[in-house]
Parts: sequence; C-alpha cells; structure tokens
Amino acid sequence: MARKAALWLLLILVVVGAGYWALWNYDLRWRPHTITRHQAEIAKALEQAGWVSPGNKGPKLYMVGYRSCEDCVRFKAEEVPRLLKAGVDTRIIEIARRDKNGIAKSTPAERATVAELWLSRNWALAERWDQTPIDAWTAQGIPPADGDMARTAVVEASRNLVDQLVPLLKDNGINFAYPTLIWWNAKGEMRGCACEKRQTYRFVRKELGA
Repeated sequence: MARKAALWLLLILVVVGAGYWALWNYDLRWRPHTITRHQAEIAKALEQAGWVSPGNKGPKLYMVGYRSCEDCVRFKAEEVPRLLKAGVDTRIIEIARRDKNGIAKSTPAERATVAELWLSRNWALAERWDQTPIDAWTAQGIPPADGDMARTAVVEASRNLVDQLVPLLKDNGINFAYPTLIWWNAKGEMRGCACEKRQTYRFVRKELGA
C-alpha cells in the first residue's frame, strides 16, 4: 500500500509539475511587467526622445528598436498596422547602436536617418525607411550625421536613451532587448516588455484594445 501511495504521489507531482511548466512556457513567461519603479524617469526619457508617430489620439505605446533588428521589423510589419487601426498612438524610437569591439553596429546612412528622425519627427520618412530594403537605403537627401557635431550628438542621444533605460527597466524585471515596448493600460498602469517573440504580441494587443 505504501508503495502504491508513493507511486500515486509521484504521478500527481509529475502532472502538477508538467502543468505548471506548460503554464509558464506558453503563458507566464511572455506576459508583460507592470512598471512600478522609476516611472517618472522612464516616462520623461521616452517623451523627450526623438519618437515618430502618425498622431493617433489613443493610448501611447513606445517602441525602442533599430532598423536592421529582425524582431523589430517583424513587430512593425505584423502588429503596428493593427495598433494604428485601433487608434493607438504608436511612437517609434529608432536608435543607432554603438560600435562594439571595433565592429561597426550602424551605417552612415542609418546614423543620418536616426538623427533626422529625432530632429524632424517625420513619420513619412520612417515609413519610407521601413519600406526600403536595408541594403538599398542610402539616406538620399538627408544631411549626414558623421562630421556634423550637432547631428552626431543626436545620434549619441539615441544611444544614451538605451543606456538610461536598461537599469531602470531591470529594476522592474524587464531585461532590455529589441524591441522593447512600454505603454499604459486601461487602468493607467505603466506596462512593458522586451517583446522579441511573437508570443508576447497578444498581451500587447489585448491591453491596448487592438
């Protein structure tokens, strides 16, 4: 009897463990976080960044990314049209990454475009950039950032934004990645996620009414 009871107990533990793993793997791990710490500082940093938006009047959603980020490209292609249709004020913040170990992480055309977007807030330019193959984009007609102290400073400001957000979001359980999304839900709570995977999208849509 004792052996039979032990086997039943083991079976129950296995079933419960498998159920919890499934819940975590398919749901909990993808849920966004409520941002409760550094709210004012995060909101100020985002508001003062060079975001672009078509000007919808609905809830605000900030997306921080860079042009060649595949996960950013996918989110903009699959989710941004839905969000815009739902009236969400989708604010895209493009950054130009710093070089790493002597390897360039951005191109002159990318840096020029990031500087122009931050300065002009031109949504049409952002759309043209997204609609053009990355290797084909030459930033024609856009003043270069390299060699221009003011525009180089704007590019650096985009990088500083990431430097500022990383520790603030980490304090809220969010490990910064591209794209990182921050928004406010219907309850007025500040929410966020490093939304690299499609599994995160449904939570964003639901909270923003899309």
